[in-house]
Amino acid sequence: MHNIKLTLEYDGSRYQGWQRLGKGESTNTISNKLLEVIHKMTAEDVELFCGARTEVGVHARGQVVSFKTTSDMKPYEIQHYLNRYLPMDIVVLSAEEVPQRFHAALNARSITYVYHIATGTVPSVFGRKYTYYAFKTPDISVIQQAALSLAGKHDFKSFSTAKKNKSTEKELYDITICGDSEEIQITLKANDFLHNMARMIIGTLLEIGLGKRKKECIEAIFAGNDVSSAPCKPRGLFLQKIEY
Repeated sequence: MHNIKLTLEYDGSRYQGWQRLGKGESTNTISNKLLEVIHKMTAEDVELFCGARTEVGVHARGQVVSFKTTSDMKPYEIQHYLNRYLPMDIVVLSAEEVPQRFHAALNARSITYVYHIATGTVPSVFGRKYTYYAFKTPDISVIQQAALSLAGKHDFKSFSTAKKNKSTEKELYDITICGDSEEIQITLKANDFLHNMARMIIGTLLEIGLGKRKKECIEAIFAGNDVSSAPCKPRGLFLQKIEY
């Protein structure tokens, strides 16, 4: 039995996220497309594990996946086969055999997301799937001040739509906001993310930066005295990196 680790890049625009189960279940997901080609390659029904379950419309530059197979194909052969038969908007950047104990989901130490906000005077036709266009430029300094309250270990249940029976305490290691006259980038690095957590944090920071909310609302949201803003649009969000 071989344990295979894949690093993927994908355009999430036309997919229902990494996986969609239960209500609204769909086969049009990144994981399903990958499983179909792996089955074609190995004639096995493997179990896939991913480092982060990206949501509907979210992209990835560094998704990590692991699965076990009895196939004796070399990692470079697996990579070549998958890239030949996967849709063009899903690419295997690398494939390698790893120790049996490696698990893409359980062994992740940190996950990084980057959100791209276009702030130019005219929206780009070609950037529309990969950036969120803000018709008014958010105040970066105000967002940076508000972000200070988010860093560290907190109960992020108010910044998530996660089921309440799941632990909602996470640690946000780093949050950076930088940009110029054309684009602002918000980068979040944490030990893990709850469902919609990254998008709800960014949505709240955007409203603060646009003057729709005060930066003090962050503390009120954590205390349960206020609610977070609606999730930001998924098209500007990228799963950037997963560290092990």
